[in-house]
Amino acid sequence: MTTSPQGHPQRWLILGVICLAQLTVLLDNTVLNVAIPSLTRELDARTSDIQWMINAYSLVQSGLLLTAGSAADRYGRKKMLLAGLVLFGVGSLVAGLADSTGQLIAARAGMGVGGALLATTTLAVVVQIFDETERVKAIGLWATVNSLGFAAGPLIGGVMLDHFWWGAIFLINIPVAVIGLIAVVALVPESRNPQGDRPDLLGALLSTIGMTGIVYAIISGPDEGWTSGPTLVSAAIGVVVMAVFVTWELRIPHPMLDMHFFRNRRFTGAVAGAILVAFGMAGSLFLLTQHLQFVLGYGPLEAGLRTAPFALTIVALNLTGTGARLLPRLGTPLTIASGMTCLAAGLAAVAVSGGDGYGGMLAGLIIMGVGVAFAMPAMANAVMSAIPPEKAGVGAGVNGTLNEFGLGLGVAVLGAVLNSRFAALVAVAAGSLPEALAVAGSARERARITDAFASGLETSQLVGALAVLLGGLVAAALLRRAERAESEVAVA
Repeated sequence: MTTSPQGHPQRWLILGVICLAQLTVLLDNTVLNVAIPSLTRELDARTSDIQWMINAYSLVQSGLLLTAGSAADRYGRKKMLLAGLVLFGVGSLVAGLADSTGQLIAARAGMGVGGALLATTTLAVVVQIFDETERVKAIGLWATVNSLGFAAGPLIGGVMLDHFWWGAIFLINIPVAVIGLIAVVALVPESRNPQGDRPDLLGALLSTIGMTGIVYAIISGPDEGWTSGPTLVSAAIGVVVMAVFVTWELRIPHPMLDMHFFRNRRFTGAVAGAILVAFGMAGSLFLLTQHLQFVLGYGPLEAGLRTAPFALTIVALNLTGTGARLLPRLGTPLTIASGMTCLAAGLAAVAVSGGDGYGGMLAGLIIMGVGVAFAMPAMANAVMSAIPPEKAGVGAGVNGTLNEFGLGLGVAVLGAVLNSRFAALVAVAAGSLPEALAVAGSARERARITDAFASGLETSQLVGALAVLLGGLVAAALLRRAERAESEVAVA
């Protein structure tokens, strides 16, 4: 293929194509939530069925990220991108036409396989077609699509359900997949690992089982209880199998994931930061939606619209290239530290002023958006830069896995802080605010319970802010030490 000194001559058009594919994958992480009443009514779905419809997609996708990235490196990123689009499109067709809960759960699992291939190959292709001078801006735009998909899923799902039946939220993926297939065939160059390492089949199996076990424990913990049998067994299996995976990868000559990457301080610092940015994003939005509905009294759609400034701020800053221009001036450590400090400050602002109304919360959401817009692209670039280009697929798998882990950890940890604080302040035995209000005997008692819940929200948000701030400082320090070590080696 013919390329310019700056990268592939059609790199920006290719970026648009893969971002469209990435957006579709991300929307399906959240779009199903708004269809729960329709599914319950039309498919006679039970609560456990609904949970599996939602979780089958994220569970399969998360468990296969490392394996999908390794397959893309070995067999070709373009091939895996095409395979991901086909699987995602077929799964969407089956899901849209499903007439039973079992069919829909199976279709969602198939979509998860396609989603894992798309999530890893899109970022790997970005690394391949852009040089270092433009890569940060390109990753910033790619990260913008992540934030947009995370926030827009419920809104798009609500609009579709107002005009069509529930299956339309899946069938809308099919024309996007077809357009993506045509564009990928015509535009995207093929790339693979030129060394042609032998496939690490046992490593792929171990990583899939281990990650699936850990992710399942994170997903099921809030509903089934963190000390319940299924949660503990799943977590134990995941941790043990991942330990075996690490041992195996250290011993074989051609590992799927080279564990020596973790000796690289640049990689380790970016890993720590990536987990905590996802932790802060997911945990804060999990708490904010409850704050807006239970404390401030907004409906679901109103609450969703009032969280939109967070995503819109990220989109605006990354589309204008603000973060990409800031990175060369400040350097990676300071950019990440500044971004995570803003994210922590926004979380603290929401915690302190959110109880007074939406005005203080709005300011906090915008500050949080500024922080994510600065920190997320810089960390994704740091992760990918620390991994050899021929391992770009594995690098994208690591980045996606960290994001999923951070998202689940944020909801789990901050949710646990909220529950423990709420339980300590309220004598009523109840698992949620609505349950506590239902058994309250008077208006004064209900007001006291609501105040206790608001206090629990404030405490958990402040804990999240502190964790993000400390994580940002640690990540920046590790990255700074890595840069000093590299400069000393270069001088020597």
